[in-house]
Amino acid sequence: MNWIIFIIILFCTLLNGCSLFRNKENIVSISLSSRAEKQFQPRIVWSCSVGNGFGEFYSNLHPAWKNDRIFVADRYGVVKALDVDSGKEIWSTNLSTHTSFFSRNYPEQLSGGITVADSKIYIGSELAKIYALNVKDGSIAWEKKVAGEVLSTPVVTDNLVLIHTSNGILQALNEIDGTIKWDINLDVSSLTLRGKSSPTTAFGAAIVGGDNGRISAVMINQGQLIWQKYISQPSGSTEIARINDVKTTPVVVNGVVYALAYNGNFVALDLRSGQLMWSREIGSITNLLIDNDRIYLIDQNDRVVAMDTKGKIIFWHQSKLLHRKLTSPVLYNGYIITGDMEGYLHWISIDDGQLIAQKKIDCAGLLATPIIADNKLIVQAKNGKTYAIIF
Repeated sequence: MNWIIFIIILFCTLLNGCSLFRNKENIVSISLSSRAEKQFQPRIVWSCSVGNGFGEFYSNLHPAWKNDRIFVADRYGVVKALDVDSGKEIWSTNLSTHTSFFSRNYPEQLSGGITVADSKIYIGSELAKIYALNVKDGSIAWEKKVAGEVLSTPVVTDNLVLIHTSNGILQALNEIDGTIKWDINLDVSSLTLRGKSSPTTAFGAAIVGGDNGRISAVMINQGQLIWQKYISQPSGSTEIARINDVKTTPVVVNGVVYALAYNGNFVALDLRSGQLMWSREIGSITNLLIDNDRIYLIDQNDRVVAMDTKGKIIFWHQSKLLHRKLTSPVLYNGYIITGDMEGYLHWISIDDGQLIAQKKIDCAGLLATPIIADNKLIVQAKNGKTYAIIF
């Protein structure tokens, strides 16, 4: 008899458990990717495999471009220069660490970059290293141990390479030999999203977001703090709900700093003083775009939004790509272009927000921000494969 009662209890428990999955409040709806008007058909003109990519690891690796060369890398340590017209390999460098003749090289865990400046490219590692490679042949010009993981894109300005490390330190390295000129601690929270805000520079200042909801302005030459401003305060009943990191790169236009916090606010700050000019309740982890007095951004639910630079008017929003983990967007020829986790690229009209075209690029999915090079769209999939697309 007891075993019959046990079976009845177990059956009821399973029914209650199943009912949890029928609760609509717990379901995240991922929008389908088959609703574009298809006004044109994008075409892949070449592709090239670059190592093993970065898989499901967080990575801020993305292609870079200078003159006739595309520069790409994988997490393991492979860095390549490709011809922009054909995709053919010009040179390849492997930064992974050789341990012994009988064992495989130790992965370098590249994660931040790539940045091209003058005759060098710069790329950072989760192993707290920054590399400068010669554009011509990929040889190492210098390498330097830094304060922490390099998860953001290096920024080169005023003969310095600025690095924002995972432990909240902004460092400035000499562009010629990697000598550390100064560093400043911008703090770090106990629980944060993976990644770091890259600094943007304007009028001798570096503007950078932090894990604690702050924007900081630092004098580039001296490494001295000019001002700090909280743009998001922790709220919510759980640690996850209270995450308010600023992972996006601030944008400076006409003396105004525009910055986004995750689960927080979208704000405009005065560049000189850091004073708040306006604020809207929009959160994001992808970089924003500003063009012709319009702001284009992708919020934390993957809704694409166009608004005015005064923060008052929403011109349109595109909600057909919700929860598709969109990449940071790029703006080209009247279109916002973004990739997603299923490997699709999407073209959105800047005029009315209509989804104009889509193209399935790679089943591995897209994470890296696309770039525009020589009238081609260059995109790198999670598996490392790099594509050139025309439209």
